[in-house]
Amino acid sequence: MPKLLIADDHPLFRAALRSAAADAVAQLDVLETASLDGVLAALDAHPDIDLVLLDLHMPGNHGLAGLAAIRAQFPAVAVVVVSANDDPRVVRRALDHGAAGYLPKSSGLEELRDAIRSVLACEQWLPASLRASVARAQSSAHDTELAARLASLSPQQFRVLNYVAQGLLNKQIADRLDVQERTVKAHLSAIFDRLGVRNRTQAGVVLRELELSDPAKQIEG
Repeated sequence: MPKLLIADDHPLFRAALRSAAADAVAQLDVLETASLDGVLAALDAHPDIDLVLLDLHMPGNHGLAGLAAIRAQFPAVAVVVVSANDDPRVVRRALDHGAAGYLPKSSGLEELRDAIRSVLACEQWLPASLRASVARAQSSAHDTELAARLASLSPQQFRVLNYVAQGLLNKQIADRLDVQERTVKAHLSAIFDRLGVRNRTQAGVVLRELELSDPAKQIEG
């Protein structure tokens, strides 16, 4: 039985996704979470999850960083990005960073069902309304290189990088990961080398490059 994780902080939208998923696949085990920490915890606890529907702007996730975290730590899991942002350049970036599909929040129920079926069948999925414009949006050479560098990190190295971006010191990171401080230092040396950076500040900037503005907040403002 396929297993789906719906990751969104809006209960009504989670309910809509759950309904669409039930219609799309006859037998489907569905889990839900409302934060990026919840996503990573669920993936760690349920290694048999096949697909994550990931909100770009849920708590703990500010754009493509969450996608990168999932791809680095759980590379076998397919991720469909869910967002109110339907800018073709953002969609192109999400695909370049490993998304299996992109689902605008304006999508109808049939598109939701189609997306879930397609990605569970190991196909890439985009709504028909975006396919031409995304095809015209060229991949950024910098973004492509960044995706490759992040993909070269081990799951533990990515966790260290994420903590560095949050401003944690080596001892704090060691405590969080239950490892020795010298292990953290070894991971940092490898991270600097693989990302082509010289220090912690530059390493943290790498993840911040994946942040995106939330269209909903722009409207509210």
